[in-house]
Amino acid sequence: MKNLMKLSVLGLLVVFLFSSCAKQPTQQIDEARAAIDAVVQAGGNIYAKEELKKLNDDLQAALDEVNAQSKKLFKKYGQAKEMLAKVKADAESVQALIPARKEEAKNAALAAMDEAKAAYEEARALLEKAPKGKGTKADIEAMKADLAGLESALNEVQAAIDAEDYFGAKDKALSIKEKAAAISEQVKAAIEKVKGRK
Repeated sequence: MKNLMKLSVLGLLVVFLFSSCAKQPTQQIDEARAAIDAVVQAGGNIYAKEELKKLNDDLQAALDEVNAQSKKLFKKYGQAKEMLAKVKADAESVQALIPARKEEAKNAALAAMDEAKAAYEEARALLEKAPKGKGTKADIEAMKADLAGLESALNEVQAAIDAEDYFGAKDKALSIKEKAAAISEQVKAAIEKVKGRK
């Protein structure tokens, strides 16, 4: 009976030692972090902001679970490992989405630049036809200066596209298009005004 008691105590001691010495899932943590870093490197902070935030939140929840288990006498990292594996898999999925989103943003920026160039060319052509008279000279000079500013802004749009700042390029192009359209409207109004006098 004594031997049986000794064996059972020894068995419990061995079980206790193995369960309390469960290792933290450091490799899984490193893999999950590396997967998120890969998303950031691929442009996730620009093209997948919401997904990246969710990935970081999920990673933090997994780390909190690891931390909570590390304080327990009997550590069980199974759930934390599952959470970390999901973070890694989700990060890989998000990373796969980014090239298509980047291409979509690039195409939108190029289309906006084409529209801005067309609006600029239309405004420039109309300005050449603008009625030149005593009362319009100052207005025409001001519009020419505005057009010169738009021309340099178009170069900035191209530079932004070259730097892969597609959202910034699109915003600048839309602004140029609006300003060029406003100049065109002013010139058209001046032409109509002169026609009305004749």
